[in-house]
Amino acid sequence: MDKDLLSVRIDERARLGLGRTFQVPRSFENMTAYENIMVSAICGGQATQRDAAKRAQEILELIGLEDKALMLAGSLKLLDRKRLEIGIALAPCPKVLMFDEVAGGLTESEVSNILDIVTSLKKHGYSIIWIEHVIQTMLNGTDRVLLLADGCDIICDLPQIVLDSNEVEKVYLGVRKK
Repeated sequence: MDKDLLSVRIDERARLGLGRTFQVPRSFENMTAYENIMVSAICGGQATQRDAAKRAQEILELIGLEDKALMLAGSLKLLDRKRLEIGIALAPCPKVLMFDEVAGGLTESEVSNILDIVTSLKKHGYSIIWIEHVIQTMLNGTDRVLLLADGCDIICDLPQIVLDSNEVEKVYLGVRKK
């Protein structure tokens, strides 16, 4: 793609096949989880209301929110709001998902829940670019890890290789392994 995505409206980015979450959930708080996903499918994916309703139901099951479909997004706990963020990103049928700190602020068991969703998404063929600081997600949810520092690529490799590298210690601790 030879298009500057910074100059493209959000709905157009969705139609180009990009889905994204936000570090701080940005759902419509006075709408239900179901309605949030429907809006994303209709506005971002240009789905008909009938197709959006079907898609919303499928996504709610995939992200484990089918029992909270009719709850207002603003009343959901953090884990459920993060799962809803993923659902909203999935609604327009993206080719690539971009996750921004989707595990941030969650407990270890809640992070495991997000990892289960990611595992399922990968099995469904989604490509995921994931910005994250939670080590558990890097080790168990990714195929490759890219360490960035001061806007530069430092190392990109298998998760354990990156985490064991001298570069990680140097960048984050200012020391070098012996």
